[in-house]
Amino acid sequence: MRDLLQAGAHFGHQTRFWNPKMDQYIFGARNKIHIINLEHTVPAFNDALTTVQRLAEKKNQVMFVGTKRAAGKIIEEHARRCGMPFVSHRWLGGMLTNYKTIRSSIKRLRELEEQEANGTFAKLTKKEALMRSRMKDKLERSIGGIKEMSGLPDVLFVVDVDHERIAVTEANKLGIPVIGIVDTNSDPDGVDYVIPGNDDAIRAVKLYVTAVADAVLAGKAQAGEVVSADEFVEVAEPEAEPAAPAGEVSEAPAEEVAEAAAPEGEAAVPAAAAEAAPENQEADSGASADSDAVEGAVEGAVEGAADEAETPAS
Repeated sequence: MRDLLQAGAHFGHQTRFWNPKMDQYIFGARNKIHIINLEHTVPAFNDALTTVQRLAEKKNQVMFVGTKRAAGKIIEEHARRCGMPFVSHRWLGGMLTNYKTIRSSIKRLRELEEQEANGTFAKLTKKEALMRSRMKDKLERSIGGIKEMSGLPDVLFVVDVDHERIAVTEANKLGIPVIGIVDTNSDPDGVDYVIPGNDDAIRAVKLYVTAVADAVLAGKAQAGEVVSADEFVEVAEPEAEPAAPAGEVSEAPAEEVAEAAAPEGEAAVPAAAAEAAPENQEADSGASADSDAVEGAVEGAVEGAADEAETPAS
């Protein structure tokens, strides 16, 4: 929880831009800015990370989606780090529901890359070579992040579900689960794993994406998969657990593995939740201790960072 506070994940949008469907996740308002209740964010985020890790253990695909300026580069960097498909430039309509057409575009991109590599471009006229080079760059920006995707993803991780509403709608039509960062101005409908939090602050976005990428890597490590290994080489399943090869982490409890490779955001949550309690605990015994802890931490964070973290309406 401390990491989320420091990243400004508790700051929502201005109160006049709120979505009433997010009322249950809002702690209150300070200086006409909604404050998100991190007591909802922490368990929801941990649940989503557990789901991502479990899917990664089964070698399923998690698609990272974030095309807004604050998220694009972060999405691309960490999706590449964990070897998962991503969309960071622009979501093309039908990227999931019309995947057959998208595959033809991917095939064209591969052909252009091969032509550039084998020197075909050098044999063409300058105009033709320039046109093909521009086409390749355009396709790379649009579908370069999914060109290694073998099929439809098993889950979508979306930063700012309102900005990526087309992606969420397509996933809903195909029955693909959606994990979404949902701000106070967003509509949580269609999101299977709602993570209430600031989706505009770069530090907060980096915290979310890093944690999900680390969960993917932890799942792959537990499955005994090396990210750089050939994806067509399947690891033989051990007949019995005692016969597992040396170095395989399958004997370790899932909780220990998750702690060993826990994401930055998740690792500090249990400890920080205890440290976030206010020093003056002489409050009435009838009041909720957890609510006082959040209120004390939020008011301290708001006093020092309200001006910096005020997010523009998306």
